[in-house]
Amino acid sequence: MWQRLAGWVLKFRLPLLLLLLAGTAVMAYYASKVELSYEYGSAIPRDNPAFIEYQHFRSQFGEDGNMIALGVQTDDFFTPQFFNDYVQLNKDIKKVPSVENILSIPVAVNLVKNDSTHRLTVVQLFPDGALQKAQLDSLSAVFQSLPFYKGLLYNPGTHAYLMAIRINKDVMNSAKRVGVVKQIMDVADSFGKQHHTQVRLSGLPLIRTIMATKVADEMRLFLKLSFILTALILLLFFRSFSAVVMSMIVVAIGVIWSVATIVLCGYKITLLTGLIPPLIVVIGIPNCVYFLNKYHTEYAKSNNKTEALVRMIQRMGIVTLFTNITAAIGFGVFYFTKSPLLKEFGVVAGSNIMFIFLISFIFLPAVLSYLPPPKTKHTSYLENRSFRAVLSLLNNLVFKYRPWVYVVTVALVVMAVLGMLRLRPEAYMLDDIPKSDRLYTDLKFFEHNFRGVMPLEITVDTKRKNGVIGLQTLNKLDEMTKLIAAQPDFARPLSVAEGIKFARQAYYNGDSTNYSVPNQFDIGFLAPYLRMKGAGGSNSNFTKLVASFMDSTRQVARLSVNMADVGSRRLPILLDSLWPKVNAIFDTAHYNVSFTGTSVIFLEGSRFIINGLTESILLAFVLIIGCMLYLFRSWRMLLISLIPNIIPLAVTAGVMGWMGIALKPSTVLVFSIALGIAIDVTIRFLVNFKQELPHLNLDISATVKQTINETGLSIIYTSLILFAGFMIFSFSEFGGTKSLGWLTSLTLIMAMITNLTILPALLLWMEKALRKQAAKKENGDPLKEEEDIALARLGLDDAKK
Repeated sequence: MWQRLAGWVLKFRLPLLLLLLAGTAVMAYYASKVELSYEYGSAIPRDNPAFIEYQHFRSQFGEDGNMIALGVQTDDFFTPQFFNDYVQLNKDIKKVPSVENILSIPVAVNLVKNDSTHRLTVVQLFPDGALQKAQLDSLSAVFQSLPFYKGLLYNPGTHAYLMAIRINKDVMNSAKRVGVVKQIMDVADSFGKQHHTQVRLSGLPLIRTIMATKVADEMRLFLKLSFILTALILLLFFRSFSAVVMSMIVVAIGVIWSVATIVLCGYKITLLTGLIPPLIVVIGIPNCVYFLNKYHTEYAKSNNKTEALVRMIQRMGIVTLFTNITAAIGFGVFYFTKSPLLKEFGVVAGSNIMFIFLISFIFLPAVLSYLPPPKTKHTSYLENRSFRAVLSLLNNLVFKYRPWVYVVTVALVVMAVLGMLRLRPEAYMLDDIPKSDRLYTDLKFFEHNFRGVMPLEITVDTKRKNGVIGLQTLNKLDEMTKLIAAQPDFARPLSVAEGIKFARQAYYNGDSTNYSVPNQFDIGFLAPYLRMKGAGGSNSNFTKLVASFMDSTRQVARLSVNMADVGSRRLPILLDSLWPKVNAIFDTAHYNVSFTGTSVIFLEGSRFIINGLTESILLAFVLIIGCMLYLFRSWRMLLISLIPNIIPLAVTAGVMGWMGIALKPSTVLVFSIALGIAIDVTIRFLVNFKQELPHLNLDISATVKQTINETGLSIIYTSLILFAGFMIFSFSEFGGTKSLGWLTSLTLIMAMITNLTILPALLLWMEKALRKQAAKKENGDPLKEEEDIALARLGLDDAKK
């Protein structure tokens, strides 16, 4: 089959090239329309109960993650110069398009009792215009007597002050958010420079926007680095500019197709899909190395370009096909996870690995057929002394020091297993951000002074209309508020109970000792002042404040909590520790309580990604086992092929355990990717071994030595290219991408070593059984060598005619 396919490719090389280029032009058009994703919850399945509950919450109360927090820490806040400039800062930020509302000290309101109308009047505490010291001192004293704002807008113990900026929810899910966030940051930083103080910024809109921007910037950077690095390695290897240019064109076409696939599938660039274009460069180059190395090897033997091209396609076609299939399996199995984020990554990465095979299979033979035969300097790398010395060392290890190879391997596996026992799953919202980055340090500022800015939402369903405004429910909400506020990782929740307490304090003429839920005695006097049925005029702001923490039927109450980024391991522990106390406050017969919000969705998403990746690794093993059985039709060969690839994965897991690297989405991703790529080396080695075995009279030892000498060079070079390609990711600003880079590089280098030592050692150990296996003629063997290339030559001759 491969003989006929070689003839067909060479015969129709010009139409195939034109078709490929035309297809690439179409794909380039679609690639130009790619967009960034600004969504945060795409890791969790849409039918997950937690996700459904979160969507129900959003339909009742709106978005929970569209607030940017701005913080300053100073002893001079209530001095005229600083405060008046801070007022102007409020106004400047309010002018930024899509900023809907600001909650801060300059716009804080007070409730004032009006005995003549029996209503509470909403009064702005700090009037517009420049304030003098005496006036400011008086007003600040009133403000600090209002417990409602304590811990919400200021921390008296640390002299930290917070401004909450609400962004339009539609803008939050569009590219316009980048400009909005940048304007806010510019205004804030300008204020900080003016007063020689550091302005802190955090919140999910800011975090999502900056991380999405970093993803786009890194994708462009890594693309450039991967192109430059692989070009240099290829030039060093082949000593031929034409070989380098051809390879670069192949991966450039592959990158265009990969970005276009993202658009055609209706996806956007995420932290994961942003890795695909550089990955295509890294994975596509070995295809070029395999083809070109085989072409040069065959040309050195026959000195006939046509025969070398045909044999290149005939012998390397199936090898490259199956190496790409196994790599595609390593990525493609993510499609079978329940996480939409991983599904997208699996679809795009898996399909484009097969596209890059198709591109290289068409482009390289066609272009090589038009180029002159390689010169002696282009094939001199085949006799490189340094690499020959390495191959000689490998032969000595396999044939003379085989017991030591086993001893070292067993020792590594034992250490790896001990390290694996230390592994633990844990992820943070800002897990991938360096601890020196402003995003991280600013988040820690808010955690230290305000216990965090990550949103957690608690809903209490009273199971009856108007159930929220009953005294019993209000007291329970207040008890729940005190329970949550007592936890060190949670800020004081905001709820309708806090609004009622604020109103009661106002009823008693601002006495802060009366900041509490009304009792049965004073609720009758206070009720007319609450105006819970809503009204127009000056009191509508208070009505809206109260109403925002209830649904339209007043059946469901909302408690909004800001919390620290405690990680996926601690968050369920904290929530589980609260449930017994929550159930003691709200009996399940009359109330339904649920925890939701972005923090819970993040936890569920991380759990699904980690579990999905674990399942995908097992599925990848099963599918790769199927490929190996199809190729070699032997359980012995299957066992031999898997051992050298399991060991590197175990060693990498052990290194993670010993170094304290947690299992999180980015690090679990390593194993499935590395397995799919590392198995390529095994296929390359065993296919060549099986092809050469009949030529050496079924002599296992001679065939092993010949295979090491013939394939070792290309295996080492492709492994070095892959190592260098993945090490590029270690320069990422994201900790997860950095770990993905160096851990995958470690796995691939270990796979190269085990496949050039353990694999041939196992073949020699099973020599007797393999001799019998090789002596058998298997019907339908896909690797059966076809020596006659006349038809292929005829196809080329016809193409020339």
